[in-house]
Amino acid sequence: MKRPKFSAQFSSPLSQSPQSQRALSASLDSRRPRGHAASEPANHAIDEFLAGRLTRRELLRHASVLGLGAALPALLVPRGAHAQGAAKPGTPTNQTIRVAHLMPAAAVDPLTVTDAGALCLLNQTGEFLANDDEHGQLQPALALSWQPNAKADVWTFKLRPNVKFHDGQPFGAKDVVATFDRLADPASGSAALSVLKGVLSKGGAKVVDEHTVAFHLDAPNGNFPYYVSSDNYNAVLLPANYAGNYEKSFIGTGAFKLERYEARRGASFVRNPDYWGDKALPARLEFAFYADEQAQLLALQGHQADVMGTFTVQGGIGVLNNPDFKVIGVRSAAHRQIHMRNDVPAFRDKRVRQALALSLDRDVLVRGLFKGRAVVGNDSPFAPIFPSTASTVPQRKLDVAKARQLLAQAGVANGFDITLTTEKYMEIPDLAVVVQNAAKAIGVRITLKVESQSQYYGAGTFGKSDWLDSPLGITDYGHRGVPNLFLNAPLTSGGTWNAAHFRNAQYDKLVAQFSATLDIAAQKQVAAQIQTLLLDETPVIIPYFYDQLIAQRAALSGVRFTALAQLYFDRATLAG
Repeated sequence: MKRPKFSAQFSSPLSQSPQSQRALSASLDSRRPRGHAASEPANHAIDEFLAGRLTRRELLRHASVLGLGAALPALLVPRGAHAQGAAKPGTPTNQTIRVAHLMPAAAVDPLTVTDAGALCLLNQTGEFLANDDEHGQLQPALALSWQPNAKADVWTFKLRPNVKFHDGQPFGAKDVVATFDRLADPASGSAALSVLKGVLSKGGAKVVDEHTVAFHLDAPNGNFPYYVSSDNYNAVLLPANYAGNYEKSFIGTGAFKLERYEARRGASFVRNPDYWGDKALPARLEFAFYADEQAQLLALQGHQADVMGTFTVQGGIGVLNNPDFKVIGVRSAAHRQIHMRNDVPAFRDKRVRQALALSLDRDVLVRGLFKGRAVVGNDSPFAPIFPSTASTVPQRKLDVAKARQLLAQAGVANGFDITLTTEKYMEIPDLAVVVQNAAKAIGVRITLKVESQSQYYGAGTFGKSDWLDSPLGITDYGHRGVPNLFLNAPLTSGGTWNAAHFRNAQYDKLVAQFSATLDIAAQKQVAAQIQTLLLDETPVIIPYFYDQLIAQRAALSGVRFTALAQLYFDRATLAG
């Protein structure tokens, strides 16, 4: 599939001239990290890159996780790439940037937020230890550097000095410890518990000195910095004495501070004159809340807003080819999981699950549902954007004859009847219809039940929640910078989101091994085993990974955003 114009291009050293390759090799050799707990995996990654087995992007992402990005020469930076905050300072303006924003589904609170409408508001005033940028690389934010010990079960972060919260309190190690104790406390109601479970427990973050924190993990974890970065949107840093009622203050250390917040109406933020970094260019941000995407689009097209996030191809066809607007995107790991409960008669035989997966034409889904702004999936959470994803595992493709053969071998040559339960969200109802029609071609008769999100995730037909208890369902999964959460919560035997009721001791062992691995080449080897196992067992179907999109006026520039739908406006300007 042709890469969209917004994707940065990367090349292997093998594509360079011999002279350039020798120069690159010599430069990397002279800059190899030494005397560091992560030196061995980092040097192995450099060797893999020079051998042509890692791309520039994969090497840079791996180095950023280990806190070694600055050790690599600038010639490794991909063409067109730039780190968050790396733009020229510019001159602050009196401009107001207007945002047509999806209404938060519940109270805005870093501890409990889970929806896109609320999480994007957090990063307007709050900051993280590190930022997962638009290229998937971790960039220093409130932490200047980080490094693991040899086992990767203790990670030490050096904090940025001379940072103040909006109320004047100095930021330091005690605030980091208090923030993560809240997030990891089982009694706090924290939405981050599903992310931190088995990774970091309350009391695991410890003050080393005023500007140094050590995270003592429950188990070794080679990707831990992502758990304390913007990739974990609950992890904005709050003062140690924070006592709740976040909507009154939006307390943080960021480039903007709260002007007003009105539930169900909107919010505004103004430039923070005491910000530790480059001052924000706009003087003010104005967020107006809308109930759905169509209302956001009308505001954008009616010149009542300059930008909207959470833009979808399905809802915004009229904007895609309009020269007054720009639709831009970033690759992501966001996807849909079609779960088949492995413990019900219809799907107990893996051949039935494989048959349903073989009935789908993934290329048609990418073209039809996303106009090409997605990539095909291979029924595992390893998205193409992850450096650890093994490319050696064969891609599953449409094969109706094979699907029918598998059903016959499983004793259901005449098919069976089943209900598919899912949510009304983005393209999912359309995907459900495609699955229904594809299944019909192999003799499986599917009845669709499309519910509101509150019913699907709340008290539904099957018990505590339909997404966890329905025999067949489609669930939305947002982006993450590393696959760890996707591998654990929905698929391990004790996973809190295991809607497939999948139980496989070998899989659990491989995931634990992957999580503990620092070395990128070793991660790929374990990933290949996980991908192969999931392709065989097929507890879930993952047909595609779609791009995160935003739409904005052509006059607006400098907006940065992540695959998690976080928007950054500190470098934004309006022309004319």
